[in-house]
Formats: sequence, structure tokens, C-alpha cells
Amino acid sequence: MPSVPIVLRPHAVSIRRWINLLNLSTPAGVLLARATGCSITPGPQKVTLAEGYPLPLPRAAAFTVGNVVLYRSSSARRIHAPDSPLLRHEIRHSSQYALLGPFFLPAYFAAAALSRAFAGDPASGNPFERLAGLRDGGYRPNPGRPRRRPRAAGPGRPRHPFRSS
Repeated sequence: MPSVPIVLRPHAVSIRRWINLLNLSTPAGVLLARATGCSITPGPQKVTLAEGYPLPLPRAAAFTVGNVVLYRSSSARRIHAPDSPLLRHEIRHSSQYALLGPFFLPAYFAAAALSRAFAGDPASGNPFERLAGLRDGGYRPNPGRPRRRPRAAGPGRPRHPFRSS
């Protein structure tokens, strides 16, 4: 899926910001950033950047809670790059929070579990990651399906189901 740049009018950015404040996802993101000792600075499109996320989970270069983009110090260069694909990806997640509010995280985790089961990883089959732009988020768009062991041929079961023995 090709990356789509975020082109939101200032009015839409303000609406997203207010919705994420009212649905309490942004306050939760600020609380998480402060609790984990992140340094907080304002970012583009009215998102808050929280650098220095120290915990091992989630295993991602960056993640978003409401309008707060939390990232590890090792990802700072990618986040602050001009026209950063990673930041574009995370801002798209911010819009997803505005649409789903408190239901975003349960829906996201369910989609990630289904993606892992059917696509072999938590992102490539996850509609939230696909809509945010897999490449922009640093994910491989089509990693392939997980390899399965072939079923053993048993009595009465041909080796090749569509060929005669």
C-alpha cells in the first residue's frame, strides 16, 4: 500500500487535537510520557513529541497514544528528519485515536493478533498499520505468509492431493 502524505487543514488538525483531549487518549499519553521520564516538546500538526521512552514494550521505534508520539532516543533522528516518514505514520495513528477513542487500543491489539496469526507478523495484516503506511512505520509491506510444516502423508492420504499416485 503506497504511503499517503498527511494533508490536513489546520481546522481538521485542531478538531483531531480536541477529540483526543476529550476522549482522554492524549492525557493518557502525556501521563505515560511523564511517568516514564520522557522529555516532552511540541511537534508538528499539534502532536506532542515525547523522547526517551525507556520500557521494552512495545517493541517499536515509536508509538502513539492520542496526540502524543512516544519514541526511544535511538529513533530521534528518524522522528526529527525533514518530512519524517515515521512521524507521518505516527500522526496517522493519532487520527485513528480520534476516530475510535478508547476503543482504539483493544481494536489495534486484536488486529495485531490476527495479523500475527494469519500473516506471520503483527503489522502487515493489521488494517491500522496498513492505513498508517507500513513503509513509513518501518514495516515490510509483504513479508509473506508464515511457513507451515507440510502434513505427513498417512494411510489413505495421498502425498499430493491433486495428483494420482
